[in-house]
Parts: sequence; structure tokens; C-alpha cells
Amino acid sequence: MSTLEQIKEKIWEEEVTTKNNEIIVYNDDVNTFDHVIETLVRVCGHTSIQAEQCSLIVHFNGKCTVKTGEYEKLKVQCTGLLEAGLSAEII
Repeated sequence: MSTLEQIKEKIWEEEVTTKNNEIIVYNDDVNTFDHVIETLVRVCGHTSIQAEQCSLIVHFNGKCTVKTGEYEKLKVQCTGLLEAGLSAEII
């Protein structure tokens, strides 16, 4: 493998490992707006306005990306959302 190919391979590996993932929260018929807002503030560090906007997007669109970042950092937050009864996943 040439030096240029090695450099390209290394860059590609770095891009793959630093790819941003997303926490998606899905709409349900169980949780209230207040609960979703309070949970997003507590677990994801949203402001109350951000959390309110996300809750409205979830309600009207069925889902919303509430956080982006590296998988390991999002894993803890997604677990917190799930433990609070929200429907969420990391993609």
C-alpha cells in the first residue's frame, strides 16, 4: 500500500469513528408534554424552550432528533430518556 493510500485509509477510519449519532425521541400516547419537557431538560441539558420545541416536533411529526454527538456520550442520555419512559433510540 502506498503512503497516499495509507493516509486516505487513516482519514477514512477517523471519519467513521467520529461520526455523529443522533438520539431520536418518538411520539407516544402515554407521556405528557410536561413530562417530556422536564425529562429533556434534566437528561439532555436542554433549555426549557428547546425542550418545548422538541416536544412539539415529536407531537406533530412523530419524532425528533433531540441530541447529536458521539455514541458513547449519547448512550448515557438515551438510557436516561428510556428510564423516564420516553421512546428513544440512537441512530
